[in-house]
Amino acid sequence: SLRAEPGRYLSRWGEPLWGQWVAQGKASGSFGEPLVKASVELLRHRWLEAAAVGWVTCVPSLRHPTLVPDFARRLAMALGVPFLPVVEKVRETEPQKQMENSFHQCHNLDGVFRVGALPAGQAVLLIDDLVDSGWTLTLVAALLRKQGAGPVFPYALASSAAR
Repeated sequence: SLRAEPGRYLSRWGEPLWGQWVAQGKASGSFGEPLVKASVELLRHRWLEAAAVGWVTCVPSLRHPTLVPDFARRLAMALGVPFLPVVEKVRETEPQKQMENSFHQCHNLDGVFRVGALPAGQAVLLIDDLVDSGWTLTLVAALLRKQGAGPVFPYALASSAAR
């Protein structure tokens, strides 16, 4: 009952077009409007299960506190749904990609996130910039579900996973 729905990502990190734009946006501190438009296109026309989300939230970062929330806010506006920053990161962690294996990746996130009040039962789009192991989105989705969220649809701008 705490599982997320199957998720999506827009691109592979650094690959031509979208992946390059994600890398450039991360480096510059802001994801451009073409990434918002491409995400809206994906959500409305290629991911029909997620098209009816009632609200948007995101995975926050202490290193880059405005990067993902700014993108998520603009995406929510383009979708015509509210952005609710209900997820809080309470302490810094080592980057997931530096963890040796899945056990360490999961353990690295233990007690790192808190979820505040949210609209009970409504489907939510959960945004992150990059997905590597998938543990961050998995854990935050479980916390959202535990707090009463409806279906959670994880979405990242890029995958940096080798697989």
